[in-house]
Amino acid sequence: MNKSTPVPEYTLIVGNGEAPPKELLKLRYSHASLCIAADGGYHTMADQGCFPQVVIGDLDSLRQPLVSNTSIIHVEDQETNDLEKAIRYAIEQQQRSIVVLGATGLRLDHTLKNLSVLQQYHRLVDHIHFEDGLHRIHVLPPQARLMLPVGTSLSLFPLSGRVEGIRTSGLKYGLNHEVLENGLRDGSSNEAVSELVQIQYTSGCLLLIVNHQEPYPLWPYNLDGSIG
Repeated sequence: MNKSTPVPEYTLIVGNGEAPPKELLKLRYSHASLCIAADGGYHTMADQGCFPQVVIGDLDSLRQPLVSNTSIIHVEDQETNDLEKAIRYAIEQQQRSIVVLGATGLRLDHTLKNLSVLQQYHRLVDHIHFEDGLHRIHVLPPQARLMLPVGTSLSLFPLSGRVEGIRTSGLKYGLNHEVLENGLRDGSSNEAVSELVQIQYTSGCLLLIVNHQEPYPLWPYNLDGSIG
């Protein structure tokens, strides 16, 4: 993405997983229109001098004191995790674009649950993705255009268990109306061989994991909706 291209409005949510690199947190924090901490994600933010407007969750990981201008919303619902509570709150505030840090790492069960939340909510907003120190993680639409530097490492994962009718162009290991299925065949460790990568599929939920290339981009997407 060109450095002069404006960053669209988005909400930043920080979870209680592995803390993101300081540079990534401060970059996403500085451009966010709304910042939400999912429970203990508050401390990840506060440790870097980044204070959210809202902390939400069951608050079992939250330690006092908090800065005075942060609102605390206690939601006891045990059928949803803290990230889901934060995403729901963002949607209630009419937020249509969401970036999530701190959703991966540390506990594997929490990471898997958060990926399930991503699968559940990606259709309810215009845009949502996870980021950590190594990756950007997206649920792909059935037809996707990716603008990536040649040599970018990426993986495709059948989040729904089975994804059918996958066609790709611009990848080192192409797929031609093929199937990815957990336990049988995955799409890990592929590589972009052209700047334009196109991916489409006919059924299921396909996860894209893009390895970061430094420096972190201001906004890793093109304004036409393609992934950059």
